Amino acid sequence: MHKPLLTSLALAACCAAALAQTPKLPLESSDEGAIYVSPNLSPTEKAATANGGTLGLQRKDGSGAYGGVDTSGARPNYSLGASTGGDVSFSAGAHSDGKANKGIKAGVTVRY
Repeated sequence: MHKPLLTSLALAACCAAALAQTPKLPLESSDEGAIYVSPNLSPTEKAATANGGTLGLQRKDGSGAYGGVDTSGARPNYSLGASTGGDVSFSAGAHSDGKANKGIKAGVTVRY
């Protein structure tokens, strides 16, 4: 009887973690959109360590672009990407540390 409850809670926690996004702190905002920074923070008991961050542009229609660096690993990992806006949005991005760790990603978001 407790297994279905535990399974449901575990599934809910996984879904919440998958939907969670890092906070975007606006640097400048206007009617057209916003320029934001999203720091990559690692919290400890008494402080937080910044391990790079992302600088991006988000427009009101959902389109935008970003670039950033993550220094939490052995080598800094650089990333960049962009997305279109509207009801059908296309996105693409790439990341690399300059050696073996590299990749690309692409996606389509349909809003209805």
